[in-house]
Amino acid sequence: MSARWEHALFAVVLLATPVAAQQSMPAPPSASVAGDSVLERETRAVASQLRCPVCQGLSIEDSPSELSQQMRALVREQLRAGRSPDDVKGYFVSKYGEWILLSPPAHGVNTLIYALPLLALVAGGTVVAVIVRRWTRGAKPVEM
Repeated sequence: MSARWEHALFAVVLLATPVAAQQSMPAPPSASVAGDSVLERETRAVASQLRCPVCQGLSIEDSPSELSQQMRALVREQLRAGRSPDDVKGYFVSKYGEWILLSPPAHGVNTLIYALPLLALVAGGTVVAVIVRRWTRGAKPVEM
């Protein structure tokens, strides 16, 4: 083969490579992929608000247990079926009770749980104020 043919063959191979590379590139994301990302975002948001029955200290989003994986799949299915995040949480509350919510709503006994730290802080501040007042009253100034 002459050098001229080798250069021509090299040029053909060089020019054909980018076309082949373009054909093997993945297709651009479609609307279904964008819809799936929205669904995944909603699934993560709802799953992060539900407690794992196995781990109890983690949400089903963070838990590695098999039950939490099944619960995440159920959340995804219900959201895909068109249920709202509140409906999905309501479903789990009906099955497990309000315990399943990592942040239960403040009503009934739960209100006391939310108010107790504030009440303890006010009571502690009052006790400290009374002690300081008695302490300062009991001290007599030193006269010279």
